[in-house]
Amino acid sequence: MNNILFKIRNRVRLSGTNSVSISRGARIRKCDISIKGNNNKLIIKNGVNIKGSKIEINGNNCSIIFEENTVIGENCYFSSREKDTLISIGKNSMFSRNIKLMTSDGHDIFCDEKRINPAKSIIIGEHVWLADSVTVLKGCNIGDGSVVGINSLVTKDIGENKIAAGVPAVEIKDNIHWDEKLTFS
Repeated sequence: MNNILFKIRNRVRLSGTNSVSISRGARIRKCDISIKGNNNKLIIKNGVNIKGSKIEINGNNCSIIFEENTVIGENCYFSSREKDTLISIGKNSMFSRNIKLMTSDGHDIFCDEKRINPAKSIIIGEHVWLADSVTVLKGCNIGDGSVVGINSLVTKDIGENKIAAGVPAVEIKDNIHWDEKLTFS
């Protein structure tokens, strides 16, 4: 993507020693992108479409990767913070509006002088559909081909080809597959 066009279409703040790699075939519009710290990476691959979302990397050796042909709805929030955290979103995934993925609580919690809430990575598999207003908390993985229902809170791993829903989200259906096309049968 043309660097000047990217900066015109988005609000971009970079500090420290970081890298941004955006494929020429990606469409990134009206996003708020902030990268602070050192050795952080934002990678957006070919065919990715993101509009009106916030992408935040704040720490050291943190990354956010959007794999090929992923579609991200408006008002989504992606936050990879602290040290050595990763948010990875697999190929051909589809996120509705108001999705939140956060590797950190944003503050430390201590018990007996020991921190009890370290940051953890989030891995979203290929061809995953997150419905409107889903939140995925640190340390959670969602397997290939799965769907997470509207307003769900993912607090633990979801397997492959599952439907999960609720607060907290639980697997409610196995062996599913989904398609972007809507049929009227």
